[in-house]
Amino acid sequence: MRLTTRTNLALRTLMFCAVNDGKLVRKQDAAQAINASENHLAQVINKLGQEGFITTLRGRNGGFHLARSADTISVGAVFRTFESELPFIECFSDSNTCPLKDHCNMRPHLSRAVDAFYSALDDLYLSDLVACNAGLHALLSIEGPRVPARCASADRAAGVSTNPDAGIAPETQRRREAALRFA
Repeated sequence: MRLTTRTNLALRTLMFCAVNDGKLVRKQDAAQAINASENHLAQVINKLGQEGFITTLRGRNGGFHLARSADTISVGAVFRTFESELPFIECFSDSNTCPLKDHCNMRPHLSRAVDAFYSALDDLYLSDLVACNAGLHALLSIEGPRVPARCASADRAAGVSTNPDAGIAPETQRRREAALRFA
């Protein structure tokens, strides 16, 4: 499976917004930070706005920002938004011309595999990608390198954590723990 450039740019754009949370960011700044063409990024920003991931403001002092908290934006939802229009394989297309289509048993297996791919990303949130990620903050922050205070103090006190959940946002961790209790 190969993701489209639009999906890649959408996730990068959302990460840029999350790192610069609370700021109205400009397309030019985002394009430079994530190494994208402004024209191509404009299409992605438009779709992110239409789907409610970001809020856009037009005009001379315009820009965009996250429409909701990063811990409520599922990576799976973002990927579905940008990838679902494209059939994974011809047999998922309305214009399927495969001569085997009436007798091939592969389609249900591929469908399950694609569903499993998206499901694996449903529990991953934008906040999981940016929380306590000093390297990402250094690359994407408009104001330059900075680490959120809650991460900096924890890192200093404990050193680099080997806990695989260390960078996960508290809200995401609570959701995961709740899901395990009901499983």
